[in-house]
Amino acid sequence: MQLMSPEPLMSVPGNYWEWRGHKIYYVKAGLSHSNCPPLLLVHGFGASTDHWRKNIAQLQENFSVYAIDLLGFGRSAKPNIEYSGTLWRDQLHDFITSVIGKPAILAGNSLGGYASLCVAAECPSAVAGLILLNSAGPFSDALASRKANNSIIQKLTRSVLLSPLGSYLLFQYVRRPANIRKTLKKVYLDPSAVSDQLVEDIYRPSCDQGALQVFASVFKSPQGETVDKLLKQLNCPLLMLWGEGDPWMNSRQRGAKFRQYYPSLTEYYLKAGHCPHDEIPEQVNQLIQSWALSINHK
Repeated sequence: MQLMSPEPLMSVPGNYWEWRGHKIYYVKAGLSHSNCPPLLLVHGFGASTDHWRKNIAQLQENFSVYAIDLLGFGRSAKPNIEYSGTLWRDQLHDFITSVIGKPAILAGNSLGGYASLCVAAECPSAVAGLILLNSAGPFSDALASRKANNSIIQKLTRSVLLSPLGSYLLFQYVRRPANIRKTLKKVYLDPSAVSDQLVEDIYRPSCDQGALQVFASVFKSPQGETVDKLLKQLNCPLLMLWGEGDPWMNSRQRGAKFRQYYPSLTEYYLKAGHCPHDEIPEQVNQLIQSWALSINHK
C-alpha cells in the first residue's frame, strides 16, 4: 500500500470521553479494517494528540487510528491528583474497552511508551501489539544504582523541586515558548522540524488551569513497575523504534536491555532524536504499517 504525503498542519477534529468524572480528549481517523487491529497513539510528557498529526494524516489511509491525551495533558482535564503509570495504564485500558471496543495496537513515545507497556504487560487482553518509540521507564539495575548513588546534592535538588515555590519557578521557566523551542532543538536532530506550530502545541496546554500541579506531580509520583518486570509479563508482538540522536537516553544501550528481557522484539535505529514519529514521520509511518500488517498475517 502506498502512503500518502503527510499534511502536518491539519488537525483531526476531536471528541471528549468522560472517565472517572474527568473529560478525556481523543481523536479518531480512518475506517475500520478487518485485516488489522486499530492503532492507539499515546504521546509523551508535555505533548498531546497534536504530536501525532503527521502520523495520523498518513496512517488513516490504511488503519483505524485513535490518539488520546493522557489525563493531565493536552486538552484532557488536569485535576489535582496523584499521577502515575498505573493511572494512565487504567485510562488507556478503559479507553480501549469502552471506546475502541476491540484489542488495539498501542504506539507510545517516551512517557506514553511506558504507559503503553504497562497496559500491554498488565492488561494483555486489550492489546494486539505494542510499538515503543524512545520509551521511558527505569530498569531495576539502573534504579538500584541511582538509589545507591543518591548524593546530598541530588537529595537537596529533589527537596527544592518538591517545594511549591521550586516547582512553580521551574514550571514558569520551562514553559516559556523560547525555552520550549530551545529544548526541542536539543532533542530533535533536524532543527527544521521544530516549527512554530509544534512550540504552540506544547505551550498552549501549559496555560490550562491545573497544568502546574500536573508538572509538580512528576517529582512526587510513586515509582512505577520497572521495565524489566513489565517485559517479563509481556506476551505480544513488540516493535521498538529508536531515534539514535536522543540526548536524553542512550538508545543502543537501552535497546540491548529490551532485547535482553524480550528477545523476540523487532527493532530499528533511526536518524532522529527523542521523537522520531514527528521528526521523520514518513519513515516511521512506513515501518509501523509494514510491521502492523505483518503481525496480523502471522
